[in-house]
Amino acid sequence: MTRLAFDHPYDFAACFAPDYAAARAKFLAAARAAGARLKEYRNPLRGPLGEDLATDVALLGPAHARKVLVLQSATHGVEGFTGSGAILDFMLAGGTRCLPDDVAVLMVHAINPHGFAWLRRVTEENVDLNRNFVDFAAPLPENPGHDELADALVPRELSGPVFEAAEAKIAAYRARHGETAFQIARGGGQYKHAHSMFFGGRGPTWSRRALEALIDDHELATRTQVAIIDYHTGLGPFGYGEPICSHDAGTAALERANRWYGDSLTEPAAGTSSSVVKSGLNEFGWMARLGDRATFVALEYGTYTPDAGRRALREDHWLHAFGKLDWAGPETQRIKRQVRKQYYPDSDDWREMVLARSRQVIRQALAGLASIE
Repeated sequence: MTRLAFDHPYDFAACFAPDYAAARAKFLAAARAAGARLKEYRNPLRGPLGEDLATDVALLGPAHARKVLVLQSATHGVEGFTGSGAILDFMLAGGTRCLPDDVAVLMVHAINPHGFAWLRRVTEENVDLNRNFVDFAAPLPENPGHDELADALVPRELSGPVFEAAEAKIAAYRARHGETAFQIARGGGQYKHAHSMFFGGRGPTWSRRALEALIDDHELATRTQVAIIDYHTGLGPFGYGEPICSHDAGTAALERANRWYGDSLTEPAAGTSSSVVKSGLNEFGWMARLGDRATFVALEYGTYTPDAGRRALREDHWLHAFGKLDWAGPETQRIKRQVRKQYYPDSDDWREMVLARSRQVIRQALAGLASIE
């Protein structure tokens, strides 16, 4: 195995972009320069300035490699600034020139392009893609805590008596049930309240269908092993990249993840993660298609506090459910700036932590793949 050399200095300007369209252009240019095989999954809608939206996929390395590393960005739309930057760093720092034998890398840029362009965590269907991977033909997961709090989490007004009553209801719930129960109620996933946070949908979203199509189109289920790194932001200490794994206890996939990523790997089901247990995760979609061939981690970078995130999401959901969406208007721009900052702090110290940890976790994944006969 050739050791993956990431000795290239960080180039924040080259890696990170100010908006979705610029991020897409950077990704496509870098992928073409590296000789990647490109495939586009065009979203039927447009961005806020009329720009095209698409999930772009670039494959580097042997087309029929038995082992594949997948780098995936923008599951949560606006979080795509970070994943896009990390994937660009991998290409620009020479990572693609040092792949182990019989290993390819598949880079998925903006699996949720609508959310990326519109500075939202959700898809065009107002669905959290990371709660959308459930069997919609079966009874859907219940979340009675969210049922109780839905209208308080996204109230019809952002000030005055209605807002104050909503905040009082949330405070009472937290005092009565505790913080973990509140975070599960708020963010564990829910399938009833389309206007509210963490709505898993009533059917597969465009982004879910695009992900399933790209898995099939690239014949990933025929590979010996596929390692997926899905980039996320918003949980944990500022700038720290936490590899989160939701593979079931006792499975070979969880054992591999622990062996590859070491003691920094966390498991929501074991209570070791900044994340609570959630329904409908992206990870479950990969496992449904690939079974035990998949070794999945969500690389989660901390930004600001959970309550800051709750405020940012509350206002964004309010804007799209009850407000006036005028992209150039001051209220829309204020809310969008807040969401962007919450999920992409856009400072050099934070971006340096992002890229350093990304390089490390990619090295670990590639070493793990190389170790499989």
